[in-house]
Amino acid sequence: MIDTHAHIYLPQFEADLDQVIERAREQGINSIFMPNIDAETIGAMHRVEQKYPGFCHSMMGLHPCSVNSDPSKALSIMYDHLLERPYTAVGEIGIDLHWDDTYKEQQIEAFHTQCLWAVELDLPIVIHSRKSLDLIISLLQDWAFPDLTGIFHCFGGTQAQAHQILDLGFVMGIGGVVTFKNTTLRDVLASLSLDHVVLETDAPYLAPTPHRGKRNEPSYVSLVAQEISQCMDMPIGQVIASTTQNALQIFHKNLTN
Repeated sequence: MIDTHAHIYLPQFEADLDQVIERAREQGINSIFMPNIDAETIGAMHRVEQKYPGFCHSMMGLHPCSVNSDPSKALSIMYDHLLERPYTAVGEIGIDLHWDDTYKEQQIEAFHTQCLWAVELDLPIVIHSRKSLDLIISLLQDWAFPDLTGIFHCFGGTQAQAHQILDLGFVMGIGGVVTFKNTTLRDVLASLSLDHVVLETDAPYLAPTPHRGKRNEPSYVSLVAQEISQCMDMPIGQVIASTTQNALQIFHKNLTN
């Protein structure tokens, strides 16, 4: 299995990261992809990647929640890093309107800029779309970037939104939300093909049932795979094989070690 989205470089993992990695390996995980947040997280992310070479892989991007009134300096730092060495994706990028829309226009511009980088560098993007899914879909449709692809991280939308995402050439990252009692995601997944799904945790956030409310970690991606297996009515082995192949197809050209 592959965890396509985990922030295991954050302070929540400082005390027991070796054990977290060991549990992930024991569950059959062979790669963890780490999205960046902002300039403050780059060093920690690189250190984790260096400690677990070939297992942990870095992305580079500015998270929308780190966008302020003038994100130009932060964006410049991200771009300089992208030019210095290989990364697996431009991410985590996007638009977040969950708390407020004070910097909505700046988030849109930062998202657009980072999409341009992905096209320039032939990298996939990993999209954060909290309370902004329709907006992001509309923007990508309007911008019509050639060959731009990637993952809609933490997808929780409708069947109609899922098919719009597929039409754009993207796949959907499915995490712990699919195990929540009142989610509609199981019904949406039941109408889709496995060709368009990858597994993720978003560790340390959004832990699946029965760990909901506690720290999430990559080993729990196995619980996500089990839930997908049930709601799509197919063997767990098929879920693992297909989602792993989908992830490798997105990231394979840019594996960093």
